[in-house]
Amino acid sequence: MSGLSGPEPLKEADIEYQNLIRMVEALLFAAAEPLDDATLASRLPQDAPLEKLLASLRQSYAPRGVNLIQVAGRWAFRTAPDLAFLMEKERKVSRRLSKASLETLAIVAYHQPVTRAEIEDIRGVSVNRGTLDLLMEAGWVRMMGRRRSPGRPVTYGTTDGFLEHFGLPAIGDLPGMDELKATGLVEGETTLPLFPQEPDDDDGETGAAGEMAE
Repeated sequence: MSGLSGPEPLKEADIEYQNLIRMVEALLFAAAEPLDDATLASRLPQDAPLEKLLASLRQSYAPRGVNLIQVAGRWAFRTAPDLAFLMEKERKVSRRLSKASLETLAIVAYHQPVTRAEIEDIRGVSVNRGTLDLLMEAGWVRMMGRRRSPGRPVTYGTTDGFLEHFGLPAIGDLPGMDELKATGLVEGETTLPLFPQEPDDDDGETGAAGEMAE
């Protein structure tokens, strides 16, 4: 019966296992953007234990200057959080947002898909047309579809770029208010009701014409 059980699982000490780790490391290091599980698996030998390999690699890099993290459901190497200060002089601050823009971004993140009117209702003030345009140009917000309600208003949501910038594995990992303030996503005191809500069934009709029709 033992002959029918298949090959023994690879152990971390095995040379073959270590070579697989090196392959995953090389793929992630050379990639221009984060890679998902499917892409990594397609480049590895069949039946390679990808989940275990990633866990081993993540553990190996945990105490180092760069860490392996999961952002937007994909994997990438990033500077260790405690060393981020070293990069400050090299980082161009090209996305300095106003308080209104930051609050709008937070509302979109926690209430998506959300319309302009809903954003205004939550903030209690009107939303400048350029605010959403700026967030879309930054690559953090996108048009998701149209609400199935009178006027068919355009709805907005966050992008994978938003998740990558704030180091979030998925939208469900959004932080609480204190953590938002720590990252700069929300500044000062605010009474914004940032509560996730169930998304509507949008029909996916988006585009420039849809934005103009709002």
